[in-house]
Amino acid sequence: MSKLYLLFCAIVLVCYSCDQDTGPLVPVDRSTYIFSDDREGPFYHGVASGDPTQEAVIIWTKATPDHHMAVNVGWKVSDRSDMSNVLYDGQVLTDSSTNYTVKVDVTDLDPGKTYYYQFDAKGQKSPIGRTKTMPRNGAEELSIGAVSCSNFEWGYFNAYERLAERDVDVVVHLGDYIYEYGPGSYGDTTIGRINRPDHEILTLSDYRTRYAQYRWDTDLQRVHQQHPFIAIWDDHEVTNNVYTEGAQNHQEDEGDFQHRKAIAKQVYYEWMPIRENEDQHHYRSFKFGDLASLIMLDERLAGRTKPSDSYEEISDANKMLGSDQLEWFKKELSDGTTTWKIVGNQVIFADLDLSSVYGSKVNLDAWDGYPSEKKEIIQYLTDESIENTVLLTGDTHSSWAFEIENSDDQSVAIEIGTPSITSANSDEHMSTDTVMMAEKVIQMANPHLKYVDLRNHGYTIIDITKNGGLAKWYYINDLRTDSSSEDLAKEVKFENNQIVD
Repeated sequence: MSKLYLLFCAIVLVCYSCDQDTGPLVPVDRSTYIFSDDREGPFYHGVASGDPTQEAVIIWTKATPDHHMAVNVGWKVSDRSDMSNVLYDGQVLTDSSTNYTVKVDVTDLDPGKTYYYQFDAKGQKSPIGRTKTMPRNGAEELSIGAVSCSNFEWGYFNAYERLAERDVDVVVHLGDYIYEYGPGSYGDTTIGRINRPDHEILTLSDYRTRYAQYRWDTDLQRVHQQHPFIAIWDDHEVTNNVYTEGAQNHQEDEGDFQHRKAIAKQVYYEWMPIRENEDQHHYRSFKFGDLASLIMLDERLAGRTKPSDSYEEISDANKMLGSDQLEWFKKELSDGTTTWKIVGNQVIFADLDLSSVYGSKVNLDAWDGYPSEKKEIIQYLTDESIENTVLLTGDTHSSWAFEIENSDDQSVAIEIGTPSITSANSDEHMSTDTVMMAEKVIQMANPHLKYVDLRNHGYTIIDITKNGGLAKWYYINDLRTDSSSEDLAKEVKFENNQIVD
């Protein structure tokens, strides 16, 4: 047998092994994620970017092959929208162990600069994505798009499409990126948007299929393609009202909770353009030069204890962040190198008395159900005289503007609540007139609440300068059709921990 023939066989074997998963070729079941058209693969789920710093950004895609085999994916980054001037490029091998997702941490970039990126595999090119790095010191303004609570069955993701067209520096997703329920459990299936798989998600395959369904949506693909994301999970990325040791929507016959939680975290990191840090903490922070720090909290899986069953049972033992994250948070708040502290906060922090409308004095799942840490944070903000603190909050599917007050009725921070992209709020269950009356009653019972809307869906833009900020609520006029209609409904100015409009 000639040496040339042996060399040829070795090359063939290497090429074959580099392009396969272990075992025989098995076709990929694309029925789990192809829902409405015959898009050309392998980049069915678009591109995304996230966790930008001054010098780096994560770029993401999914390269799904026809058969279960490893896929060699090329990537490149340019400073031109047509990719004509390639600055960086490389190759990544992906396979079924990561659901054929690809994440590249592109480094050595320039601060405050727009970049473009693209992937190629199997002779095809992905869409061109647009992203942006954090600015250096001296930046004069920052624009953040804040979003949360996107339920596939409750309506079209029109708000994502509109936000894609906005000139923002970054999109902050505050959680509930997906929902775990089976079809019809929490949604409106009459419009033809029906959850896949056809049951509550529990397994690795289930969670991957649900993310694939969401990321098949062209509106969600578009906002990821246009803007870098900084995201944090809330509860529905795992299951409803989750905490470190369990969840309201996890029962004994659904298997081991810790196993389910581990699966949910794994798939989240597969599908989201997020940097996986060495200490494995989901909470993390970013700096927009010396203008602002963005502090992303993990209020679900890092330290949250089981919520109390009633208002009377709430005690100091209830913990939202846990000791390690709480101390980290305090240090981040005390960092004097930035003018603003913007906090990515999943559930409402401000005191909120709902007894006049809903009977219950507090929401046990929100910060009111965890008073010890909440009081400690408010006291810390007071004692340290920390200025220009803004909490960005999701979860409630409604819009809010609070002043957060200490025991002396001094405002030590403000809180801006963003509405849901689609998830149901009061307007889905009560008449508009009834909801508007409820808004008035709630605002009268909570004088520190300066704006509330329980009816509309959309997103919030927060514009920051050295001297002050402006929150703008944009509401979508229709969720039941693929529509482009929206309204700027409200603007609120704030400065020095106070709402001035």
